[in-house]
Amino acid sequence: MMTWSRPLFAVLFAVLVAEVSLAQNEQATIDRPGTQQVIGNAVQRDLGPAKLATPGPKDPLVARLIATLMPRNHVSSQQLNDTVSQRALNLFLKSLDPMKLYFLQSDIDQFQRNSTRIDDMVQAGDLSFAYEVFGRFVQRVDERVSVALQLLDGEFDFTIDEQIITDPEATVYAKDANEANDRWRRQIKYALLDLKDEGKEGAEARDLLRRRYLRYDRRWRDTDSDALLEMYLTAVTMAYDPHSTYMSPDSLDEFDMIMRLSLDGIGAQLREKDGNTVVSRVIPGGAAAKHGKLKTDDVIVSVGQDEEGPMVDIVEMPLNDVVGLIRGKAGTIVRLGVKPGGAGEVEIHRIVRARIELDESAARGKIIEHSLPDNPGQTKKIGYINLPSFYMDMEGAKNNKRDFRSSTRDVLRIIEDFKTKGIDGIVLDLSTNGGGSLTEAINLTGLFIDHGPVVQVKNADGSVQQYDDDDRGTAWDGPLVVMTSKFSASASEIFAGAIKDYRRGIVVGDPTSHGKGTVQTLMDLGQQLFRNNRANYGALKVTLQQFYLPDGESTQLAGVSADIVLPSITAKMDVSESDLKFALPNDRVKPAKHENYNMVPAELIGQLRNDSMGRISQEKEFTELLKRIELYVQQKEQASISLNEGEFMARRKELDAQKEEEEKELEAEVGAQEVYRDYFYNREVLNIAHQYIDGLKKQNLAVAR
Repeated sequence: MMTWSRPLFAVLFAVLVAEVSLAQNEQATIDRPGTQQVIGNAVQRDLGPAKLATPGPKDPLVARLIATLMPRNHVSSQQLNDTVSQRALNLFLKSLDPMKLYFLQSDIDQFQRNSTRIDDMVQAGDLSFAYEVFGRFVQRVDERVSVALQLLDGEFDFTIDEQIITDPEATVYAKDANEANDRWRRQIKYALLDLKDEGKEGAEARDLLRRRYLRYDRRWRDTDSDALLEMYLTAVTMAYDPHSTYMSPDSLDEFDMIMRLSLDGIGAQLREKDGNTVVSRVIPGGAAAKHGKLKTDDVIVSVGQDEEGPMVDIVEMPLNDVVGLIRGKAGTIVRLGVKPGGAGEVEIHRIVRARIELDESAARGKIIEHSLPDNPGQTKKIGYINLPSFYMDMEGAKNNKRDFRSSTRDVLRIIEDFKTKGIDGIVLDLSTNGGGSLTEAINLTGLFIDHGPVVQVKNADGSVQQYDDDDRGTAWDGPLVVMTSKFSASASEIFAGAIKDYRRGIVVGDPTSHGKGTVQTLMDLGQQLFRNNRANYGALKVTLQQFYLPDGESTQLAGVSADIVLPSITAKMDVSESDLKFALPNDRVKPAKHENYNMVPAELIGQLRNDSMGRISQEKEFTELLKRIELYVQQKEQASISLNEGEFMARRKELDAQKEEEEKELEAEVGAQEVYRDYFYNREVLNIAHQYIDGLKKQNLAVAR
């Protein structure tokens, strides 16, 4: 079995893949089914009863197998019970209708009668409830699309003061058709204002929405049994934790293709959010990173092929279909219509697909001659290492190749070069490091400690294994500063947490790291059934272990806290493990015995914090950043948007101005391609490192003992 420690397996392979979720948010309305003529494009649309898929012959067997494997292999050892059942219902409903725009409250009340029976039905291979819910959902989609098309033939008043709720947690299901109709009138007003902000209005905007709604309706009507089974069983597995999922046969084939050969694409990790395709990460070294325009939180609204291919509207399109449009052979061109940060005018990014080169996503180092602002005459040589992932050439290691590539080997080479040039300290930047190989996290920690436990792993049976650095000696025993952010996850957290527990160095950055302290494995169901994988029954990705630091604390949810916190926009983004539904709790295991280095004296850390806060308060760029962070939080917490055109456009103008500054900030924080980006945030990290080196020397602690 394969294990990995990243928040998403896609990042591990540094290719363009994404968590596949069929949940989409539509902007349509509710009424009764009927025949509707689409005036704008003269398309006849019959919204009569849909012919929906029925369970395949293998589906009951797959359901029973998932019901058996989850309790047996999941780290929680939780049985498939009523609690899981209730969670699964909520997740399944959310996967279909995340913004509560289709189902009526009466539908939900009816479904709740089975809320404690899903566990029993799945164990028996009974999928009738999934098809009952899905059938009702398609009926409601038909009704709403029918009315949406009618409303698009009418007029809207954009001068009145009314709001649309944009926070799914702040809204409820409509009680009746009248309430649903009013809600969808507002949805269409919002969509028309949004398109007007992009420069599309009148007949063009209405025609675009008609096509969007019809495509959305057709997409659900065409859903096959494999896709529905994946949604339903994934709701069951994600009721255990957010990283356990069921892959349909098609999804497993896609995964295998990625594993075998597909390193071509734009190098971006995508996710679905409320019907939109959102960039969750730009992978260092990839085509998008080289292009330099695509950023975290950007929304992709259209995709075009080559120089002149038509731009295909992808709003409401299934994420796996979007990925299929964007991915392609290295050297070919893809054009992305992008809303920076999800707001404002659409920008067209022309990106040349490329194969991600390891050299560009591998460890890189640079020596920086640094002086403190109040003492420019005194300089120190600080070795800066940028490590975007914990990587290892698995095939080379397996075949005992002498020169196989790994993050530890590359960092060791950089450190040896640093030492020949007389550095005073090292800054290891893990702020964009999403994780990778657990073995590499252990080996890399060993470069900075003599020997001892690095991580503890708890299994599904409750047993705890300890993984040690067994190689005596260190590559660097001087001052060490580790940079982290909310994007630092899994293997990064193991490394940073071990450095903290050993009191070997200090951590600087966001208040906490990502907080993913679990590891998943992929179980081929064909192998489980027949001891071979020739029959494709899909696969189960299940969380089977949890990580713990040497002192016994888990990185799960809590992450690794920084010794010195710096202001950043990333700290306020909802991208951590704790933002996910049903994330596993944080707990402890017994501490492992290990050496403690005396390189984090409390008095020195207190002084570093105070001095850093003083510099930040006097730094104009940090002051401006704090204002942007405050505005970002205010806007993020807004649960509604005005549909008065004047107010809507004024807010968009304000957002556009702010986004320009935020993009510069995010580019510096998470999108930099240089080894070291010389800007105010990184300069403050070096200020802290400089003072840390001085402070250790004054206390005769500059070398690990």
